[in-house]
Amino acid sequence: MTSLIRLQKYLAQAGVASRRHSEELIQGGRVTVDGEVATLGMSVDPEEQRVAVDGRDILAETKEYWVLNKPRGIVSTAFDPQGRPTVVEAVPSRGRVFPVGRLDLNSTGLLVLTNDGELTAQLLHPRFHVEKEYEVSIRGLIKPGDVARLRSGVELEDGWTAPARVDLVEVARTGKGPVTRLRMVIHEGRKRQIRRMMESVGHPVLSLHRHRFDGLTDAGLSVGQARRLSNAEVEGLRRAAEGSAKESR
Repeated sequence: MTSLIRLQKYLAQAGVASRRHSEELIQGGRVTVDGEVATLGMSVDPEEQRVAVDGRDILAETKEYWVLNKPRGIVSTAFDPQGRPTVVEAVPSRGRVFPVGRLDLNSTGLLVLTNDGELTAQLLHPRFHVEKEYEVSIRGLIKPGDVARLRSGVELEDGWTAPARVDLVEVARTGKGPVTRLRMVIHEGRKRQIRRMMESVGHPVLSLHRHRFDGLTDAGLSVGQARRLSNAEVEGLRRAAEGSAKESR
């Protein structure tokens, strides 16, 4: 039986790119089906047709799972039109892997990369509630009332955030005044969310590092280093996503 699927949906499920970016790849002539340049809106049968991006067949790719301790100055995308280094280039994978979510250019820390589109979609879906833990440094002292606001949720331009776990780590004295370090745990994945949350209470972020993504931590992984996930770690991510989905129903 023929099983047709929209090409951009298939590319997203295969972990090639988001649906929006998949449309850009198709419109840019970078996707072929059975050797012919694909067009936007077409459907394919993954079991019968050969789909390739930039000449690389995506049908037979072995699933890969990596974790990177992202350094500053590289972008969390597979391709950057400005020519900046990307997180994909920092991972010595054999195939095409893509980041699960993003850390902005100046943020550091744990980032998962994979070509498993189904797991990526689960981990990024708002209902799956995967925890992410960050160390946040801000200039000055934060008021208890502002901490309470972060813990209960703050209003951003795209709506209210879910409650965050916020703990004071330390206050360091510098020549430019005190610097406060906080530990924050959230389960949402909005663009620049931590930075926007801190700006909403009057404390722009000086530095931001993600220490944990669900059960994965950056322990033993220097900034700039990447390693493959073990089978147990991959299964742990699957269980976390599936368990969160059941809790949200």
